[in-house]
Amino acid sequence: MSLRERLQISLKEAMKAKEVDRLSTLRLINAAIKDREIAVRGEGGEVEVGESDILAILGKMVKQRQESARAYEEGGRLELAEKELAEVKVIEEFLPRQLTAAEVEAAIVAAVAEVGADSIRDMGKVMAVLKGKYTGQMDFGAVGPMVKARLS
Repeated sequence: MSLRERLQISLKEAMKAKEVDRLSTLRLINAAIKDREIAVRGEGGEVEVGESDILAILGKMVKQRQESARAYEEGGRLELAEKELAEVKVIEEFLPRQLTAAEVEAAIVAAVAEVGADSIRDMGKVMAVLKGKYTGQMDFGAVGPMVKARLS
């Protein structure tokens, strides 16, 4: 079953069960996907976005909500922080399991070997391989410095 189908089934189940917060989050996910499809269509691309695009959208949504929750906590707005973290849990249901630190390190080593990278100039190639294989499974903001350190 595709990710898009899982989202639709979950949306229908949330409607039937009258889970208001979950339904709201699932609708936000669908809206973000539709926005991306409209943007792609405007660029003359395919009408439907693929699985990797959806995973990237979900990853971005998780990161945004984690940052918002952190800001709310710092501002003393714990109820809003809890709402953001509840949304993160719903979104993460559709993301693949996150890789452990050891698995991330092994993936970086494999990607460096695959492209034959030997200098910092090859960082883009290594990141492209990692994004192609591990979208949604690792935080590329944290992986970038690790790749840079390995190639330096």
